[in-house]
Amino acid sequence: MDALWSVWWVWMAAALLLAIIEVLAPGFIFLGFAIGAAVTGLLLLILPITWTLPVLALIFAALSLAAWLILRRSFALRTGQVKHFEDDING
Repeated sequence: MDALWSVWWVWMAAALLLAIIEVLAPGFIFLGFAIGAAVTGLLLLILPITWTLPVLALIFAALSLAAWLILRRSFALRTGQVKHFEDDING
């Protein structure tokens, strides 16, 4: 039997768990990790290569960082832009 970290569905389950944590604690922190875990799981599913734990950890870290940088660039406020609220939802 393969080691637990080399099974694709374990990475998908971790991605689902991280996505749920992101919903509970929003801020695009855990979403990058969830995307990294999901893509790592897809790589394990598609490529029939036996990966070692250090290689999988490196792939996961690189994919998570790339996902976080893309999310930050996509959803961040532009330089010099400030959020303004015209209406108060309580008033």
